[in-house]
Amino acid sequence: MILIVDDKKENLFSLQKLLEIHNFHVDTANSGEEALKKILKTAYALIILDVQMPGMDGFEVAETISGHGKSKDIPIIFLSAVKINKTFIARGYQSGGIDYVTKPFDPDLLLLKVQTFYRLSEQKRELNEMQSALREEIEFRKKAEHELFMANLALEERVAQRTQELYKINTELEASNHDLQQYASVASHDLKEPLRKIQIYGDRLRQQFFQDNPEAQSYIGKIITSSQRLTVLINDLLNYSKLSGEGLFRRTKINEILDELISDLEFLIAEKNAVITLEPIPELEVIPGQIRQMFQNIISNSLKFSKNDISPVIHISAELVADKSLDSECSALGQYCKIAIADNGIGFNEMYTDKIFTMFQRLHSKEAFDGTGIGLAIVKKIVDKHNGIIGVASRENEGSTFTVVLPVTQSIPHSQSRLNASN
Repeated sequence: MILIVDDKKENLFSLQKLLEIHNFHVDTANSGEEALKKILKTAYALIILDVQMPGMDGFEVAETISGHGKSKDIPIIFLSAVKINKTFIARGYQSGGIDYVTKPFDPDLLLLKVQTFYRLSEQKRELNEMQSALREEIEFRKKAEHELFMANLALEERVAQRTQELYKINTELEASNHDLQQYASVASHDLKEPLRKIQIYGDRLRQQFFQDNPEAQSYIGKIITSSQRLTVLINDLLNYSKLSGEGLFRRTKINEILDELISDLEFLIAEKNAVITLEPIPELEVIPGQIRQMFQNIISNSLKFSKNDISPVIHISAELVADKSLDSECSALGQYCKIAIADNGIGFNEMYTDKIFTMFQRLHSKEAFDGTGIGLAIVKKIVDKHNGIIGVASRENEGSTFTVVLPVTQSIPHSQSRLNASN
């Protein structure tokens, strides 16, 4: 901003308009006293100062400004119509001015001077800010280097201590690992045994006592089916916990998994008044429990992130494709299966696509939607375990489509999978 100081309003007005036409921000003062008050409150890039004024003249104002630490570097251009001899011009420079313009002045010439001094003032201000920031950065780095040196000393001591502790812990873990495996085996037996009894006695109840009650038959059937599924889930979890997954994969009817999953979610589906349509999906060589978890997490997300005023519609489709690529074309003899789960929910901005598959990452607040932010991270891990890929396309307020590409069989060489994925 430029400050113009003149006791005559007509001079202030004409000069102010000249500068504002050329996009300068301008402030004015009618006296030297008023100018000093404004300079104490505002940082100006340039001051245009009339010499002859009542009270404090321009020279006195300039001398006061140059003696004040905050304003001493503000460039000053003197304007004068009376005091135009060399003595006054010399005093102007001695008072701290950088130029002395006599009236009447050439507007174009004055404007060039203003532009030049204004630019130099701004450059000097920016340079001072950079120097100040640099000094702070140097001090910060010196402090950081010292703290790092001290931290390294402390870290070396802690590493030595921790190494000893880890050695002891590792020995204890090796000793307890065998006990843990035995415990897992016993725990699974203790879980499966009551489930087996639920299935046996549930079937006995259905056969002996509720032959004539179709509703009871249906409820007991669901109890038996759920207990059978829980038994399978326990087995899958135990298998998943093993380090080697060589024997976990088996050829599986994906549609049966989805039918069971939709049945399990029937109350949530009814509550949301949702519609789920399912196209035929080829049999795939998968870990059934994990693939079920993958579909459950994606479908549950579609139901959760649905619109309040529109019933959720979820469509699951599949096709064989030639390559492990989200853009691969349909191929009847393809060695991969591309599965798409599309919904009409709230969607999200695609700039967050990578974020949604990261552990504990959320796109919505806990107040708006519950959840831990783990579900889609688990989905990504399951897809990776199956040597597949996953992607998502979405538009805000229009819905999302998750696309999963999985090998039809796990006998496809990994090198070929990586080659196809890179194409």
